[in-house]
Amino acid sequence: MPPLASRLSPLGFFVTGTDTGVGKTLAACALLHAFSARGLRAAGMKPVAAGAQRIRGELRNEDVEQLGAASSIAAPRALLNPYCFEPPIAPNIAAQAAGVTIELHTIVAAYRELAARADVVIVEGVGGFCVPLNAQEDAADLAQRLDLPVLLVVGMRLGCLNHALLTAQAIRARGLKLAGWVANHIDPAMTHADDNTAALEHRLAAPRIARVVFSQPPDARHIARSFDIDALCSAI
Repeated sequence: MPPLASRLSPLGFFVTGTDTGVGKTLAACALLHAFSARGLRAAGMKPVAAGAQRIRGELRNEDVEQLGAASSIAAPRALLNPYCFEPPIAPNIAAQAAGVTIELHTIVAAYRELAARADVVIVEGVGGFCVPLNAQEDAADLAQRLDLPVLLVVGMRLGCLNHALLTAQAIRARGLKLAGWVANHIDPAMTHADDNTAALEHRLAAPRIARVVFSQPPDARHIARSFDIDALCSAI
C-alpha cells in the first residue's frame, strides 16, 4: 500500500477555484476516483449548490450528482449537499430568495457525519474562494471551520495568473494550507499556456497535482490517473 495508508483517517480536502466554471467538480471527482483506486472509502460533498432542477419534488444539482456517482460509498443526500437552491445565482442571494439562512454549523455537522463513514472526504466549494454564503460569512469562512487543506483549481485562461495568486494569498491569509493546485485548461485557444503554467509553478509555492488538457466532455475517471495523490498528501 502506498505511503497514503499510514496517514490518519479520515483525510479531507477542500476544493476551491479561481472562479466559477473552472472545473472544481471535475477535479473533485478525479480525486474521488484516485483515492478509491487506492482502496479507500471516498465520499464527495458539495455543502452549497446553486442551480438545480426539481425532479419528482426534489432539487437535483448536476455537480452533486457527479460527486455522488464518483464516491465509493453511499450516503444520504442531506450529508452530501445540505443546501441546494434552484436558481443558478450567488448562493447568499439564492438562500435569501428562498427564505433560508446558510448555517456553517449545519455544514460542519454534516461533514463530520460523512467523515465518520469514509476514509477521505472531498469537499467542493461554491464559486470562488470568497463567495458570500450569508450576511456575514463566506466560503473562506467555511473552509476555516472545516480546517481542511485546500486544493486550488486554476482555470487556465487569460487572467488566470492574477486570479490564482490572489486566491492562494487569500487561502494562506485564512491560516489554511494550500496543499496543491490543478492547471485545468478550459480555454483550448489560450496562447502561451506552457508559459502561464510555468509561472504558476514558480510562484504558487505548492505542488502542481495535475495538468488537465482540454477535452469535451471531460472524463474524471480517466483524468484521475494523472493526479499525483502522493504529492498532495505529502504537502499537508
